[in-house]
Amino acid sequence: MIYRKLSKRQRLAMLWWNQPKFRSRDAIICDGSIRSGKSVCMTVGFLLWSMAEFDGQKFAICGKTVESLRRNIVLNLREWVPDDLQIVEKRAENKLIVSDGCGRENSYFLFGGRDESSYMLIQGITLAGALLDEVALMPRSFVEQACARCSVHGSKLWFNCNPEGPEHWFYKNWVLRSKEQNALHIHFTMSDNLSLAPEIRERYERMFDGVFYRRYILGEWCVADGLIYSFFDQAVHATDAIPSGGRYYISCDYGTLNPFSAGLWHVKDGHAVRISEYYFSGRETGRMKTDEEYYDELEKLAGDRYIDTVVVDPSAASFIETIRRHGRFSVRKARNDVLPGIRVTAAMLKAGVIRIGSNCRDSIREFGLYRWDDKGEVDKPVKENDHAMDDIRYFCTTVLSRDRNARDLLGGMMAYAE
Repeated sequence: MIYRKLSKRQRLAMLWWNQPKFRSRDAIICDGSIRSGKSVCMTVGFLLWSMAEFDGQKFAICGKTVESLRRNIVLNLREWVPDDLQIVEKRAENKLIVSDGCGRENSYFLFGGRDESSYMLIQGITLAGALLDEVALMPRSFVEQACARCSVHGSKLWFNCNPEGPEHWFYKNWVLRSKEQNALHIHFTMSDNLSLAPEIRERYERMFDGVFYRRYILGEWCVADGLIYSFFDQAVHATDAIPSGGRYYISCDYGTLNPFSAGLWHVKDGHAVRISEYYFSGRETGRMKTDEEYYDELEKLAGDRYIDTVVVDPSAASFIETIRRHGRFSVRKARNDVLPGIRVTAAMLKAGVIRIGSNCRDSIREFGLYRWDDKGEVDKPVKENDHAMDDIRYFCTTVLSRDRNARDLLGGMMAYAE
């Protein structure tokens, strides 16, 4: 049980529904820095509230994906909740059944709000309440559908998130309008987590920079502007060392007129070095290369090394087929979620998990130019000087994020980077 060390804000987030001053509120919003205990306290509070107030009802627990919910919440529930609550997971149904040993029993359905089509998953169900973990990462259509399903008398909405940009719809519609929405708003900092050791807090503070530092450490809803990897320092993040004895991968961002960028990676014990690269701009040279010509460049980049996987821009269907047809390389479509990919890459750079060969001049050049588009309403990079940045992101999210040693080196950081 987690009750032994709770800050004032954590205790309020857990037990607000049982306090005369706040129990008439329809919702609670907890935002702020990472590692502040928001998810733990809200999850425990959600279960305590629902089991105290209802019997035989249905509830929703929502995350970006069902897999992330299982990893971040479901697997920890037994350690978090009181011993008198019995939890049975029906994995095939994405459902938890919670009982109190005295005849009360409720069902909790797990939903993932990954994209705009996700709202259809939650249509049709009648709920007595919903917990939306990391709500700012979910599409508005999904969140609003979850809210609309909570039609049982006495139902309440439980939201938590780390901050995003100040134009984010959830910030404007819920955080800034919490009084109008009859919602209790609690802002968290890492100081609310009384169980967090000072050295662990300092490690988290070191591993974020720029907009991610302001959002995840300071807990600010702020604009993404300036260089994306503003902390990149060639003296720190580049290397002349040529490692050996590990495994090799190639990552590619495909371009015809736009640049084609490919990097050769060496991975050992959770560390990766981009030891060589190929970069070609059809627009600058005035000619376009065919898929076969690009494949020849991959062969040259690989040399006589065994390549575990070539990771390719998922939109490059014809080039992926060309690689498969030649039969030498295993090819995989890259994960292409841009903002999570940037977070993963930034965390790996800051932690020293990846380094760039000093001979990879185009990568180093783009690190100094790749910047946020501060004119848009949502976070996005300027679509310039981003081709090596994309192929590096593909490698980090598709290959290295699945490497157990790399994840261990990053500790709990992957949960926030992904």
